[in-house]
Amino acid sequence: MKLILKDATFFRKCVDAIGALVDEAEFMLNDEGLFLKATDPSQISMVDFSIAKKAFEAFDVKEQTKIGIDLDYFGQVLGRAKTGDSLELSFDDNKTKLLVIFSSSAKRTFEVPLIDVSSGELPSPKIEFDAELAVSSGDVMDGIKDALLISTHITLGVDEEHFFIRANSSKGRLNNQIKLNDKKVVSSFKAKNEAKATFPLDYLRDMVKGAASDVPITIKLKTNAPISISYKIGEANINYFLAPRIESE
Repeated sequence: MKLILKDATFFRKCVDAIGALVDEAEFMLNDEGLFLKATDPSQISMVDFSIAKKAFEAFDVKEQTKIGIDLDYFGQVLGRAKTGDSLELSFDDNKTKLLVIFSSSAKRTFEVPLIDVSSGELPSPKIEFDAELAVSSGDVMDGIKDALLISTHITLGVDEEHFFIRANSSKGRLNNQIKLNDKKVVSSFKAKNEAKATFPLDYLRDMVKGAASDVPITIKLKTNAPISISYKIGEANINYFLAPRIESE
């Protein structure tokens, strides 16, 4: 196995986004690209990540290959990448370590131990969402930061005219409404029904923090059902699912 990416910092951002929820996981490689699907330790969230083969400068994978890795440590190693570094990933001779090679003016090689991640095939949730919209990541992040002043949970929803972010506690209430026809913020929208659900705020914060400010976040909602949050990191795709908190108002 040998993979080469022109921009090492791109892959660091990808691993940071995955590692925000998952401590250790298994990358899978096949003739189509690199993939990862994992749940967080509490199993209320899932991340589904992929980079197509065409995004790599070199993609030499002879057979389906799995790479079990401690994402926290792997992220720290990738954090040593400098602007302009390329990234090469391969195995050592015994296939017990992942060789992480940064190349530019200097060549730096790290050996990262591989681990056994016992995980079965994870199916993606099959949900008939009632609403789907692409929203400016900056506006979503601002709404989450506002909600953090109020509560540990946040309600996201769509009515006839608005995408809304709400939070309430003994500290007070937040009601942030974004007009669905505001094309500067909501670049696309479709809905069959109104929808809303409540989620743990720290999970949503960790999910969206990997999105660049100029990249829209696609949100899919169904009342009291898991939310889907997805966006692109360069040529990579990341999609999160998060279970709701069921409560009566």
